[in-house]
This record gives sequence, structure tokens and C-alpha cells, in this order.
Amino acid sequence: MTAGPRRASRSADAGTAASLTGYHPCPDRDRRTYHDQVEIEAWVWWLIGAVGLGIPLVLTAMPEFGMFSAGSVAAAVTAALGGTVVAQVLVFAVVSVALIAVVRRVASRQRGSNPGAATGIDALRGRQATVLERVDGRGGRIKLAGEVWSARTLDADMSFEPGQQVDVVEIDGATAVVM
Repeated sequence: MTAGPRRASRSADAGTAASLTGYHPCPDRDRRTYHDQVEIEAWVWWLIGAVGLGIPLVLTAMPEFGMFSAGSVAAAVTAALGGTVVAQVLVFAVVSVALIAVVRRVASRQRGSNPGAATGIDALRGRQATVLERVDGRGGRIKLAGEVWSARTLDADMSFEPGQQVDVVEIDGATAVVM
């Protein structure tokens, strides 16, 4: 191997600048473009997929995207350890499906374990409140669950004085009906 520029020769690339000057920066390498030389490893693609699946998880709050993202990370680990493409896809599918099955089962059990839990105004029915201002059939004020509510009595003939305890029968709009 000799140092210095090569002599121009008549070859298949006779019209290029390298063939006219006789110089090529890498004379011992095959002539390839930059894109031919760059190869992204499979595990990097799986991590890109995991991030891509994590974005809709954040934007839509759908946990299934998180399960698929975790499956992509597992496939990336498989690829980094030298697993075949078939093994990577199988790991992705098995981990994703297993996570979805387990998380759904746990979530449905959690949801079903407390079916009678009342929320919102349903949680206020049956609670006790303290009268702040006289409550009668026309109105008044009570303290219910730490908040001041307007109130009226269920029976128009009844009335309650400040300091008395009353029971909330129902919520009518923004008014508690008490007795």
C-alpha cells in the first residue's frame, strides 16, 4: 500500500471528481454514502417505540399505552441481549398482554370492592349538619361537611334554631333539605 494520492484511472466512476483528481479521502474503503454506513440497533428502535407509546399515555390517560410501552422496553432489553427479531416481538406481545390482563383484573377488583361508596351530593344525604342561622320552610343556613349551605326544612311547619343538629334528607340544587 502506498501513501499519497492515487493515479486517475479509467474506471466505472470516470466522471467523478475523485476519479479526475485521483484522490479519495478513504482509498481503502468501499465507496458508500453516509446513510449506507449508519445502522441503528434494534434495541434503540424499541426504546423509540416505548417513548412513542408513552406520549399518548400522558395525553389521553389510557393505561393500555403504558402497558405497550413497558412491552417495548422489555423487547429492547431482549434486543440488547442479542435476542432474535422473533424473540423480541414475542417478548413485546407477551409482556404487553400480561400487563393489560393483570392491571385490568386488579382495577376491576378495586372498582368492585367499594360499590356502595357515595360521592358528590349522594355522599351528603343522611349526614348530620349544624344549624348556623334559623332554618324553616323558607330557608336558613347550615354547616354541612365543613361548608356553609343554604337549607330549608322538609316540613314547612318545622323550624330549627342555631346550634341544633339536623339530618340532611336530600340536596335540592344548592339547598340542603333537612329535618
